[in-house]
Amino acid sequence: MTAANQETIASFHLVRYADAGGMRHMAFDRPVLRRTGGLLFHRLLGTGRGDSMSLGADLRRWALFAVWREEADLAAFLDGSPVARGWRREAAESWHVRLTPLAWRGRWGGRDPFAGAARPPRPAAGEGPVAVLTRASIRPSRLVAFYRAVPRVDRLLAGQPGCLASVGVGEWPLARQATFSLWRDAGAVDGFAYRGAAHREVIGRVRGEDWYAEELFARFRPFASAGAWNGADPLT
Repeated sequence: MTAANQETIASFHLVRYADAGGMRHMAFDRPVLRRTGGLLFHRLLGTGRGDSMSLGADLRRWALFAVWREEADLAAFLDGSPVARGWRREAAESWHVRLTPLAWRGRWGGRDPFAGAARPPRPAAGEGPVAVLTRASIRPSRLVAFYRAVPRVDRLLAGQPGCLASVGVGEWPLARQATFSLWRDAGAVDGFAYRGAAHREVIGRVRGEDWYAEELFARFRPFASAGAWNGADPLT
């Protein structure tokens, strides 16, 4: 799936190194990213060992989520940034995707990462792949309840035929967690979000017990993916 425009887009990059030495990029890449032209918002992220949020970290695999002024800025970053050159030189595996924001609500670090972006019509079921980002800052007093609830939702996610791939990511151990997932279409996302009993129960507790200090939910249309995620491109 391909597209090109001069509107705000996002991107997600998942990079796996041969060993834990890749961890140094979490420090060294930050000042480079802060100076990157057209980069409106970004977060360097660690990843869990499985497909969603977990207590265990994978020190060989790291991620970048970014929002760009326009697609040309992302293209320039991928072509010439020292960060992207480092990925090509050192990564054992990497996967990259462009993302058109479709719908979102909430904040990340007190900001709306997609402020000013156009909101295109939401795709109907069957209109092609959808990417989903769910991110939360969990209140310290709710950490135990949150992580006790994770396994049930993980089992439901793993059993969803419409889920193409997912990964748990985080910017701070335990308390600032997110999941990035790819779905066959919008109908598959809705089936998981609204028709799974375990997921509905957890969402009810999140609201009723005020688990999150901050949260962000976003949907995207993924396009122009490249590379491999666990040996293959989940969008091809």
